[in-house]
Amino acid sequence: MRYGEGLLAEIRQRTDLVALVGRRVKLVRKGREMWGCCPFHNEKSPSFKVNNERQSYKCFGCGKGGDCFTWLIEVEGLSFPESVEKLASEAGVELPKWSPEDEAREQQKKSLYDVVELAAKFYETQLFEPGGREAREYLKGRGLDSAAAKQFRLGYSPGGNGALIKHLTEHNVTLDDIIAAGLARPADDGRPMRDFFYNRVMFPITDGRSRVVAFGARALEADAKPKYINTGETSLFSKGSQLYNFATARAAAIKAGTIIVAEGYMDVIALVRADFAHSVAPLGTALTEDQLHLLWRTAPEPILAFDGDAAGLKAAHRAAHLALPHLKAGYSLRFAFLPTGEDPDSYIAANGAGAMTVLLEAALPLSQLLWRAETDGKDFSTPERRAGLEHALREIVSHITDAKIADYYRRGFDELVFNSFKRRAPARTPQRQAPGFQGGGRFRGDFKPRPLPGTPEAVSASVQGSALVRSGQAGARHAKEMELGRLLVESPEIALAEAESLANLDLSDPSLDRLRHELLNLAASGSSLEKAGVQAHFTRKGIAELLVRFAGSAVEDPQASFQRTVADLRELAGHQTDARRLLERRKAFSERPGDGRGT
Repeated sequence: MRYGEGLLAEIRQRTDLVALVGRRVKLVRKGREMWGCCPFHNEKSPSFKVNNERQSYKCFGCGKGGDCFTWLIEVEGLSFPESVEKLASEAGVELPKWSPEDEAREQQKKSLYDVVELAAKFYETQLFEPGGREAREYLKGRGLDSAAAKQFRLGYSPGGNGALIKHLTEHNVTLDDIIAAGLARPADDGRPMRDFFYNRVMFPITDGRSRVVAFGARALEADAKPKYINTGETSLFSKGSQLYNFATARAAAIKAGTIIVAEGYMDVIALVRADFAHSVAPLGTALTEDQLHLLWRTAPEPILAFDGDAAGLKAAHRAAHLALPHLKAGYSLRFAFLPTGEDPDSYIAANGAGAMTVLLEAALPLSQLLWRAETDGKDFSTPERRAGLEHALREIVSHITDAKIADYYRRGFDELVFNSFKRRAPARTPQRQAPGFQGGGRFRGDFKPRPLPGTPEAVSASVQGSALVRSGQAGARHAKEMELGRLLVESPEIALAEAESLANLDLSDPSLDRLRHELLNLAASGSSLEKAGVQAHFTRKGIAELLVRFAGSAVEDPQASFQRTVADLRELAGHQTDARRLLERRKAFSERPGDGRGT
């Protein structure tokens, strides 16, 4: 009897390897792993390691290692089918019945692997034929040369409707197998059988054992719809349960301790070429439960790196809610967003792999993403709206099936709501000197910044000032503050040259205020404020998201640009102060007792 990889993976997932091995070996925890004396050879100090997350054991003395099935084969002398049956019984997994028809289907699958591999080689060859010139030009425009094309086995499907069919039949592949492999459309409505893919750049999709099982394809015609298509569902391929580049990324992900999930094929290729080998992508669909479990079997906290536009945010929120019922201790998701209009390819090309590292290390935890999704840009100025927020947060927690994790989320959200809306505001204190300075202009680097966006303090501040934020002057001021933030991130040495001017500036953006605070503190400490050193400092402090938020391009004369921006900001701040004072006078006038007129 033969068992599919999906079934074996389910049995592995449900088997507690530590408990299984612990029946024969005394194990002691060291960090995240369990250690003991190897049962396969005599030793006095433990060199035998068991890791539940990776579903494996390994002895560094004699070299023995494997998974739960290998353990029973080695220790109890069972055959592989017997080990599968025993573990399936213990894990409560029902095994399928095997028939002669099943055996025939298994044999056909073996032959289909050969068929799809033959097609992959055909597409690879066609890319470098004269007919593949347009495909090569497209790849060149995306920064991919012939070496990159060969690394990822990229190809080209010719424009003729029968080129692949002709090639495969010449290699004795039957028409039925060509159709079963998803490589051709059956004849219909009087039209002959034709290739499934034509005039497209081809991206081979492999299974967990690096066997090509399907293809993704990008159209070369500008008006083609859809732009990307995949092989249809076959006995080898199900797009909802596999990931692009997973076989290659898995080993790198285990070494890195995480795995990056991008949106598409080209995103993954760009990341891998920038030394982020632990990168994968869904296959043209939103992340599925099967893909989520596949990721978690590789790393406990995958990072979803999506575009920062509306579509990327929507995909992130969908993935976040998908994960809620499946959360368990130690396993979650994190979210990194590229600046609007950027993808990994363009972002890395413009800013370098170091900037991408900063962005990934600043990834938001799942709980923080959910909080921001419910609060960012929303008005909570009425009791009913605040009550609606609490109801939405309770609804989120209700989808978490793990009681302990649900309790932590509930308490965390309650604390955020309390700090945002229910904590009594502190009494007003007299206006103090400009932050960062003492008498005589001497710099002092211990002033408190405004809160980061998304924190309770920032939400509370945004509620109090919602009317002002909606004004046109506030919008212009926000644009100028973003401009200032980009200047400071790209040329942080400005904070050293213009420390006094920067410290005295009245800022409304909490993130920019925090950025200023950190840079001025670095300047006061005698640091050189070189860009690389500043990035490293922000990453160590866990606030690298500030660099991501204000990421931009360098300017020719940063100091002159800074001075112009500061002048504009002071002018806008003055306008807003005048407007605020006028509103306060009007309000005071309207609240005065009546003077008897009109009675």
